[in-house]
Amino acid sequence: MLVIGVTGGIGSGKTAVTNLFAELGITIVDADICARIVVEPGQPALAAIADRFGPAMLQADGTLNRAAMRARIFSNPDDKLWLEQQTHPRIRDEIARQLQAATSPYAILVSPLLIEGNQHTFCDRILVVDVPEATQLQRTVARDSNDAEQVQRIIASQASRAQRLARADDVIENTGTFEQLREKVLALHQRYLALAEGGEEK
Repeated sequence: MLVIGVTGGIGSGKTAVTNLFAELGITIVDADICARIVVEPGQPALAAIADRFGPAMLQADGTLNRAAMRARIFSNPDDKLWLEQQTHPRIRDEIARQLQAATSPYAILVSPLLIEGNQHTFCDRILVVDVPEATQLQRTVARDSNDAEQVQRIIASQASRAQRLARADDVIENTGTFEQLREKVLALHQRYLALAEGGEEK
């Protein structure tokens, strides 16, 4: 199975791109969704989190209190490391399970941390959705009602634009219209179908 990794900074348009691939019948495996699955009620990672940090980390319905968890790990590097050791291997297992279940000619793994983490090892090619940092900031503030400082902190915590582009096999420059974006996705889809059939070198 040919696996295309899709990444890009916050506000770059990864979701718009992967939605277009999904409309073409391509299986999308989303690392963020996998990360949520591994901390659902009944999962070993959630039990371990509650054991370590206490019931304040759980909502009344038994789900993870994400805001409390975020505040805890951003203020304590040891807790962040512990959480990653609990969740990252399980996230990898969930990604592998979903990729193995894919039935489309090729599959897409979308992850904001594809390059920073080791998730790129699942991929045959990396597609970067690229926009200038000013565009990331503008879109994310408008979309999430976040203040600009918080968005800049998120951008700073991710791989730089130059780091992502240095690892890219393919790039979608996403500053145009939605129709232009659709055309770019269609062109890459044809290329990936050819790759999946072995008609072109990976």
